[in-house]
Amino acid sequence: MAVGWAKDGAVQEQIDASVADAVKRARNSLAGGESRTHCGVCGEPIPEPRRKALPGVRLCIGCQSEIEKHQTMSGLFNRRGSKDSQLK
Repeated sequence: MAVGWAKDGAVQEQIDASVADAVKRARNSLAGGESRTHCGVCGEPIPEPRRKALPGVRLCIGCQSEIEKHQTMSGLFNRRGSKDSQLK
């Protein structure tokens, strides 16, 4: 057999690892406890409907959107990629 090729099931292992990482990131981002009345980043008031809808919310919609945009960008590449996936 040729050396350097991915073993059987390696692609599925990469997919499973990517999904597990995404689930772990999502669970870690869930807030708990009492909601804040003002944003932890910009200090703007957090509307009452948002605090009721998301118990434990810490950020206003604008700041949360910025954080999520940066998190999405950092998760777009496969950190566990095989040699084959890096040849593209």
